[in-house]
Amino acid sequence: MMAVARWIGLTAGMAALAVASVAGQSRKVVSYGDVAKLLRAKCVSCHGGDAPAAGLDLRSFDGVMKGGVSGPAVVAGSSAKSPLLLRIKGFGGAQMPLGFTPLKAAEMQIVADWIDQGATSAGEPAKHWAYVAPVRPEVPRVVAKGWVKNPIDAFVLARLEKEGLKPSPEADRATLLRRVTLDLTGLPPTLAEIDSFMADRSAGAFERVVDRLLASPHYGEQMALPWLDAARYADSNGFQMEGDTYQWVWRDWVVRAMNAGMTYDKFATEQLAGDLLPDASESTAAGRDHLIATGFNRNHMLNEEGGAIEEEQRNVILFDRVDTTATVFSGLTMGCARCHDHKYDPFTQRDYYSLMAYFNNVPERGRPEGGVPYSLAKPWIYAGSPEQMAELARLSSESAHADMRAKAVEDDPATSERLKEWQAGKDDKAPKDIQDLLAVSAKNDDQKSRLRAYFLEKVLADKEWLHAKQLREKLGKLRAETPKAMVMSDKQPRETHVLSRGNYTQPLEKVAPGVPALFGGKGLPGNRLGLAQWLVSPQNPLTARVAVNRYWQTFFGRGLVKTAENFGVQSEPPTQRQLLDWLATEFVNSGWDVKKMHRRIVTSATYRQSSRVTPALLKKDPENELLARGARFRMPSLVLRDVALAASGLANLKVGGAPVYPYQPQGIWSGLAITDERDFTYPQSKGTDLYRRSLYTFWRRTVAPGNMFDASARQVCVVRTYRTSTPLHALTMLNDVTWVEAGRALAQRVMLARASRPERLGLALRLVCGRTPRADEMVLLSASVDKSLAAFRKNPGAARQYLQIGESPRDTSLGVAEHAAYAAVCLSILNLDEAMTRE
Repeated sequence: MMAVARWIGLTAGMAALAVASVAGQSRKVVSYGDVAKLLRAKCVSCHGGDAPAAGLDLRSFDGVMKGGVSGPAVVAGSSAKSPLLLRIKGFGGAQMPLGFTPLKAAEMQIVADWIDQGATSAGEPAKHWAYVAPVRPEVPRVVAKGWVKNPIDAFVLARLEKEGLKPSPEADRATLLRRVTLDLTGLPPTLAEIDSFMADRSAGAFERVVDRLLASPHYGEQMALPWLDAARYADSNGFQMEGDTYQWVWRDWVVRAMNAGMTYDKFATEQLAGDLLPDASESTAAGRDHLIATGFNRNHMLNEEGGAIEEEQRNVILFDRVDTTATVFSGLTMGCARCHDHKYDPFTQRDYYSLMAYFNNVPERGRPEGGVPYSLAKPWIYAGSPEQMAELARLSSESAHADMRAKAVEDDPATSERLKEWQAGKDDKAPKDIQDLLAVSAKNDDQKSRLRAYFLEKVLADKEWLHAKQLREKLGKLRAETPKAMVMSDKQPRETHVLSRGNYTQPLEKVAPGVPALFGGKGLPGNRLGLAQWLVSPQNPLTARVAVNRYWQTFFGRGLVKTAENFGVQSEPPTQRQLLDWLATEFVNSGWDVKKMHRRIVTSATYRQSSRVTPALLKKDPENELLARGARFRMPSLVLRDVALAASGLANLKVGGAPVYPYQPQGIWSGLAITDERDFTYPQSKGTDLYRRSLYTFWRRTVAPGNMFDASARQVCVVRTYRTSTPLHALTMLNDVTWVEAGRALAQRVMLARASRPERLGLALRLVCGRTPRADEMVLLSASVDKSLAAFRKNPGAARQYLQIGESPRDTSLGVAEHAAYAAVCLSILNLDEAMTRE
């Protein structure tokens, strides 16, 4: 809302209307805290910051009472005479907030009651809830104690009982197994896993499934997916030139760390400051891992275009590091403070640049070194396989010793004498260009160097010298083939200044590394290690809350705080505040044990509920904030692709390694071929690499994979899950070669495994959806086979063409028309709503 230019223009009639609208109603005691929530949510976007509209700053009690350029906004004791309320109601000018939905009648009444009750500061919030360290709440007592499996359920049930609701029944065993397997590994359960769980009726059967999944190597792959989005991971730099990188080395570190059960405090510390740990070193595998972990803050975009200004790009990278670190670990939107004090949250511009000072000592230019196809920016280290690193160390040592011996040969006076004699004469055996150089009387340095090199290699041909040359060439080839990971370093200390409006050419006062003044953080090292130590200290009010909220988002589709990227004043309030704080304190008390937290969530009765919803519950709680039912949501495209590959039997489940190039539309990268520096033809993989998990798909920032329709662009940090129902989703899954081939392979799998149609169709549905079909479903599936079979028998050419889609071989023992018919039906099964949904 904007302050009015003239308050005195309000008529007595308008005032009477204002009074009439609130008079005669029973009024409860209203505190300023109640009003502050409304003003922050509705008004401070205009009335806040460095230049609040009409000089009216509504961010604090003092600002509200001070008023704006036209005078006081509040007349204590009289809402009818208070311009603040009158403008909210639309009297005396445009209704506020200008351009947004007006406040509801009940919200207007809160403001009116507060003013009429004296407009005091009583109840003024000292701090936003997220900026106060969580205090472990007592586990509430509930009536239906038998439903509770762990403390999570007690918090949820207490809220449900208060609302007069009951939790939903537990999901059926098939649904529950598929749910938890997809959530923890991103893959459907295998037939053996389904059979084992369905047969195990003993106590603790589900908990044993969870333990097995947590120990799976595919657990780390699934848990890495949201972290890659948060860390803006990609396999290329972005921008016009789009050089490739080896950041998959860091991606593999993330998967290994999660599989190993690395605690969150260590996970965060290594990524923020692994290079500052005592044993960080390129010479050992463990020390090298500390360095590789810091690739978290080297995942930023890199601009290598000719017109890019290095110092400008270096500052863009620094801004990105601050924003990413603040969002990922603290749920803070610090980017506003780059140019001015934060409009909503108590962070100053100085706070922003104090955070930036932690990252300002990296010896980097702001642009990559260039090269084809790889284009890296220093600092980086060699980060190959154990075999590559061992060979690199051996060859480096051998080459260094050989070079010393070769140098002795070069420096031998006898060598110099022979060189002089050779240069003074003729050499009929030498190539013409060398003979021509020998004939030159006054040779320059370049000519002398070329002659010397030829002499040493071809004329002198000393074994020691030749051996050293061969080793250098072999070492150079190995170095070119060995992956190189971009890492962090503090080897170039710099001064950091506040920048006027974020302009790197206009530095203001100098700042030292430090956390926002609101949080204190004194007595810690003034480097990234100190920053990491503050982030994971028990006194930090945000880190644990932010982490467990995103874990909840992973398993329930949305966090307890819906705005996972923003825990600040403008955030959505927690739907279950006590539960959030219990989870956060439990996480810290457990030693930041991630797997233990995941286990606690997925073994809760809350997680196990059926996702079926009644019309009454849907009306009362459409977003499932009360958690009276299980979560149901469409799986992301990366997981849907993995499900199709796994169910069809095509999946190559190898863990880790360089990115691969699965099927993509023809010419997908052709728009990048604007220069002759490199070939941007999409290099489609062959063989089993076509069927690696989506995690390993090469991610080009300017042209993301065409069948990953709902994925993050990986250009900036993204921590909130977004889902889509775009028609592109359906078109992709019905027509993309990946799914068409998966349907064909699934058909082949079930036809070879079973003899009868009911058995084949039942097996196909079990492989995709984890359950057997009902009788009515079997009728529909069988009729679909009949319809497709008739069409393909009528047009055998179309059947053959359909079965040729995809690179995987077809078993020619299967009849063409019958195989095509089953392939079409299996593709339909992969496109069922149930198949695409995590129930």
